[in-house]
Amino acid sequence: QVRLVESGGGSVQAGGSLTLSCARSRITSSRYCMGWFRQAPGKEREGVAAIYTGDGTTYYDDSVKGRFTISQVDDVNTVYLQMSSLKPEDTAVYYCAAVPISSCGPWRLSAEYLYWGPGTQVTISA
Repeated sequence: QVRLVESGGGSVQAGGSLTLSCARSRITSSRYCMGWFRQAPGKEREGVAAIYTGDGTTYYDDSVKGRFTISQVDDVNTVYLQMSSLKPEDTAVYYCAAVPISSCGPWRLSAEYLYWGPGTQVTISA
């Protein structure tokens, strides 16, 4: 069983920055697709970004390209989501997700992920 724990959420004004962290508990030789999703009130969960831990390939939703950066630190099994130029529409609960897989092809599909963190709230005020 892999346990994921997010941290770094909070409240900032529009234009500000936040960095989310996702710590993965179990250290194995498997490679993972690590994704960040978000869910705003009344909306469906959507994929924001993903990274394949095997080679560092990254994926972004168009709504966050140029503003968000996903990265990893392998030796501590942590994935980060650096968020800048934040907008009120970025307000949501952000979730980290993981699946041991050979690539991140279907990274936007939440059903593809086996493990989920409990989520962290991000609130952006105008």
